[in-house]
Parts: sequence; structure tokens; C-alpha cells
Amino acid sequence: MDRRLLILALGMFAMGTDNFVVAGILPNVAASLNTSVSLAGQMVTVYAFSFAVLAPVMAAAAGGWPRKLLLVSALGIFVAGNVITALALDLNVVLASRALAGLGAAMFAPTALGVATSLADPKSKGRALSTVTAGLAGATALGAPIGTFIGGLGSWRSTLWFVALLGFVSMMGVWTMLRSAPRPARITLRERFAPIHDIRVALTLLTTFFAFGGFLMVYTYAGLVLDRVTGGDERILAGMLVFWGVAGTVGNVVAGHLVDRFESRRIINTALYLAIINFCALPWTSAHPVSTAIALTIWGLCGWGIIVP
Repeated sequence: MDRRLLILALGMFAMGTDNFVVAGILPNVAASLNTSVSLAGQMVTVYAFSFAVLAPVMAAAAGGWPRKLLLVSALGIFVAGNVITALALDLNVVLASRALAGLGAAMFAPTALGVATSLADPKSKGRALSTVTAGLAGATALGAPIGTFIGGLGSWRSTLWFVALLGFVSMMGVWTMLRSAPRPARITLRERFAPIHDIRVALTLLTTFFAFGGFLMVYTYAGLVLDRVTGGDERILAGMLVFWGVAGTVGNVVAGHLVDRFESRRIINTALYLAIINFCALPWTSAHPVSTAIALTIWGLCGWGIIVP
């Protein structure tokens, strides 16, 4: 296993953790900043929006940069954003720093995937990509629960310091281990958005947007949704989120096998139907530990299972 791929996977792990861990610490963030949970929840929105909007923009704008410089700069911005969040005493500063962290993630993620393929020989490109993306999957299964648990032991700021440390270790690894990587052909922003003119691509993007909007909207406020089971204890919440994360990782793998045997549309529709029923039942299933664990498992399987098809 190429250790450089593991360093890139660690960076993806840090960025995935940064996105998903907020759900576990949200009530404490709101209490600390003297604001409502709904407003504190915009931490997730700002980070995700910054990532989504700036990823194609930065890929086009920084396409000519050396890959090592781009990765180190991205991780540096990401770490700085999380450090500022950990030190912030005002919600406006928190949201601005979340946008900064999102910028770092937007610069890092597509570049890391491109570098991963350039480091591997032609027969191993798929495994190289899966190694790096495993960091993101691992963030759902382990990063978010661990970060939530750390927040339960100390404060929500401890969780952000943990994420910043992950990013810093990855940055040092890239700086010391990645010597050089070939630059890809430069693609303009207009060329990147050209596929949207195809109605099939546009409808697929809309489906993805609404599906994941629903899945992650509820997840953002998991601390409140599962309050009857956790009693507000972040350590119990961390244990519950493990079910969601592990199920999501398994769902991603299982979906890969199902796609080879069944039509993608059938897989997506089945997952969405199950998810709708599961969410409708959540007000009742989230009242008991066993039914909550089952609901989180179904949620993870369906939510991450529709990525592959």
C-alpha cells in the first residue's frame, strides 16, 4: 500500500469528520454561543455550501498550480478554519470560519482524487481511488462518533481541535511524502458545467440534491431527534451514530454489488421508499434504544447506498 494514498485518505477523513461531527455537538454549540439550535445548525449549511460552490470554481482557477502546493495550501486553509471555529466566541465568526474550512475542503477533495490516480499504475487506479475515498466513508463510521465522544468528555471546542489536528497531520504528511505529481489538463469552468445542459444529468443532480437534502437535514439535528434516547449525553449519541456510520459504509459496498445485477433505477427507488417509511416512523422509533439503532441502520444503508447507482 502506497503510504501517500493513506495520507490523502487521512485528509478526506478529516474533512468528512468536520462535516458530520457537527450534528453530535450542535446543542452544546448553541448553548455556548447563546443562540438557537436552528441557527447553530447553519454551521453545516455554510460548510457544505462553501464546498459545493467552490469545488468546481477552485478546480478551474487553481488548475495550473503544482499539486503538492495546492494540497498543502488546501489543508492549511482547512486547519485555519477549524482553529478559528474552536476559538470563536460569536456565531458570525463561527459561520465565517466554517466557510473558510469549506474552501479548504473544496480545494483538497478533487485534487486528492486526481493525485491518487496519478500515483497508481493503470491497473490499480480503481484501488487507489477507493483507498482515498475510504477516508470519507471512515469519517461517517468512526470520525463523527469519535469527535462527538470527545465533545462529550470536554467541550464542543475539543472536537474542533481534534479535526484541526487530523488536518495538520495530513498536511505534514503531504509536505514530507508527496514529492511531485503530474498536473492534469486544465479544464475551464464553462467546460465543467457543460454536462448540466444534458437533461438526464440535470435531473440526476436534482434527484441527488433532494435525496441527500432530506437525509442530511435530519442528521444535522440528530442530537435533538434522538434526545429521548440519549438524554442529551453526547457519549451515548456517539454510540448511536456508530450504527448510522457503519451501516452507511456497508450500504455503499453492497450497492456496488447490486448495481452489477440490477437496474440502477430500481435500486434507487427501493432505497428511497424504505427511507421515506423509516423517516415517517422516526418520531416513534426514536423513543427506544433498540428501535433507534434499527432506524439509524436503515437510514445509513439507504442514504449511502444510493451514491453508487
